[in-house]
Order: sequence, then structure tokens, then C-alpha cells
Amino acid sequence: MPDLPNPETPAEASALRLMDCPNWVYLLREFDALYRYGSAGGSPAIRSHRKRVRDRLSAVLAANPAMVDRPRETKPVVAHFARALDLGERAAMQGMVRALREVKDDLTWEYGYEKVPKALAQKYAYCEVLGPRGPVQGTTLTLGFVLFAPNTTYPQHSHHDIEESYTSVSGAWSENNAAVFAPGSLILNTSGHEHRITTGDRDPCLLAYAWAGPAERLATPDMKLTAPRRARGAGV
Repeated sequence: MPDLPNPETPAEASALRLMDCPNWVYLLREFDALYRYGSAGGSPAIRSHRKRVRDRLSAVLAANPAMVDRPRETKPVVAHFARALDLGERAAMQGMVRALREVKDDLTWEYGYEKVPKALAQKYAYCEVLGPRGPVQGTTLTLGFVLFAPNTTYPQHSHHDIEESYTSVSGAWSENNAAVFAPGSLILNTSGHEHRITTGDRDPCLLAYAWAGPAERLATPDMKLTAPRRARGAGV
């Protein structure tokens, strides 16, 4: 009797799934704990956002998706990453930082824009952990980290049809010059809300972020930096 064909291709037979990669599972569980047990500060909007993130993350964990082997990529700002992790281990987000350390050599750092100002290219990058471009695949939720060098201004921008939250992991930062956020602080930006980020002048800043939105928008977020108001008003 001839050998029967294997129903799985070699790639399918050897593909790792999320639950085969405990370091990634532990990191995602830190996100779950952050959005499950952290305070909403009495805000109904933040409470609702936190539940959306939890529910969508729970669905990903239950689905146990195949892992995507993304190539490791670095950017100049990653020179500040070790310092950011060291600062994080001294503050409120210790569990998140320790889990992040275990996957730090497998992160893909990116810019997210076709054109990045030269100065910003030296001082900013992000890495997706879960989402359309992450090693863990998700369609309606994106989780990741964004790293800023000291004394950075991340220009005015917004995200349409995407609800975004940042949580401070290490370093101090402000949004729209409204307040200073310390490790453990969460801030919510609703769809279309323009915001600008600035960081302190001594230490790097590491933020965890979550994006919730429709699958088609998260797959193509069309990230654009907002033109300065003076430039936008010229000639009008």
C-alpha cells in the first residue's frame, strides 16, 4: 500500500502557536492584568475601553493563533532601551518590564510612517506585539510599545476610527502639555483626537499602547503626522 500523503505541509506541521511560546504568553498576560486590575479613575470612557481591550485580548488567547516569525529590526533609539527597562524595574510596571525583557531580542522596531523627520528618526520607534503586524496575530486589537529618547517631541497626530490608550512603563512624559504622567498612568485618546507627546530631558520614556478598532483600520492605520498649524493656515 502506498504511503498516504501527510495532510499537513512541513511548514504547517512545525509552526509554533502562541501557547508554544510562554514568554509571549506571559507578556500578553501582563497586558491583561493592566487592563483588568488597573484603575479607570472613575472615567466611564476609560472603563469601557479597558473592557474592550480585555475582551479582545481574551479572544486572541483563546484562539491560540500561529506565531509569525517577523525579522528582528532595530532603530537608533533602541540604544536607550536598556536604560528604559532598568528604570521600569524600579517603578510600578515591574511585571510588564520583566516579561518584556524575555522577548527583547525578538522585537521588530519600526517607524510606522513612510516619511519620518530626520530628528525624530533618531529618537523614536515602536514595536508591535499583537496585531496585524505582530508576531502574535490579531485583527481588532493591537498591543505594543513605543520608545522615546530623552528630550523628544513627538509631533501632533491623530488616529481615525482607532481608540488608543498609552500606559507609562518608565520615564516621565506629557501629552499636549497638559500634565506629567508617571509609570502606571494610563491616558485614552479617542478617534480623531489630536495629541502631541513630549518627554523629559534626562531619561528615555517607554509606553505600552493598545489600539482598538475595526480590522480594516488596524490593518491600514494610515498614520500621518499633522502639519503645524501655521503651515496649515498658510495661503488660506
